[in-house]
Amino acid sequence: MKVVIPGGTGQVGTILARAFHSTGHDIVVVGRATRPSPWRTINWDAKTIGPWVEELSGADAVVNLAGHTVNCRYTPKNRQLIMQSRVDTTRLLGTAIAAASPPPAVWLQASTATIYAHRFDANNDDLTGRLGGGEPDAPPTWRFSIEVATAWERALNQAETRKTRKVLMRSAMIMSPDRGGIFDVILRLVRFGLGGPVAGGRQYVSWIHDLDFSHAVLWLIEHQNLEGPVNLASPNPLPYSQFVRALRQAWGISFWLPATKWMLEIGAIPLQTETELILKSRRVVPRRLLASGFAFQFPQWTEASGDLSTRWRSAR
Repeated sequence: MKVVIPGGTGQVGTILARAFHSTGHDIVVVGRATRPSPWRTINWDAKTIGPWVEELSGADAVVNLAGHTVNCRYTPKNRQLIMQSRVDTTRLLGTAIAAASPPPAVWLQASTATIYAHRFDANNDDLTGRLGGGEPDAPPTWRFSIEVATAWERALNQAETRKTRKVLMRSAMIMSPDRGGIFDVILRLVRFGLGGPVAGGRQYVSWIHDLDFSHAVLWLIEHQNLEGPVNLASPNPLPYSQFVRALRQAWGISFWLPATKWMLEIGAIPLQTETELILKSRRVVPRRLLASGFAFQFPQWTEASGDLSTRWRSAR
């Protein structure tokens, strides 16, 4: 199977390319700054049609991950980069897919579970989940994230690619032992004794193990009845306090300190990031994925955090 991954030079793209390449698939990563890899790579500027479009013709799947990192402060400049890099590349890819002969069978478009409302009372699934942006207590940065996700998905839906099935991957936080990923960041806090509840710890964490993520993407490619929004998340989100407790136990550390909201806000400034990642309650479940018969290898965080901790140690 041939899979083309625009924007695939980042961590998520590497997770997918590594998993698919290891099972014998033909992987083509399209990126701004490609580097020597076990799979094929090709450069693009993410703005114009170029030689990269030739890879789309006859491809079995396109997985678009292109977009400026959201792990930054939401300054006016970064907001513009975050929005335009997602919307413009999605439109560009739509034009290229429409012109491909034959066009790819399926287009999987990255989206985010952040599109759902901040809530504690019930799960957000991909059929009846409540979209965010209207919460009275949501700060402006949270509303911006909703605007980005909504515009991103709209760009895919507006693309005229009638012969290509389209799937919106509303992914939760993808946990892998790779350096610089979200698991690596949270584990660093735990290792330094800062793995306690934040702002009370009631907020829900939605997550997915990297092996389940890769398997779920392959599942979406193979199951032609799945299109539109699909949540890629463990079926068992849990409060942040329980999330870090399980990670402390997996790592074997008993010392921890809690943090207040204002402490987190101050700490985010020198780290050049936003607090939404931890403070927003993402209670997201994969209703459509489960209904299609997908089985998670790591449905519970206790087992997942143990596996990730072991692999993190082995990699270091």
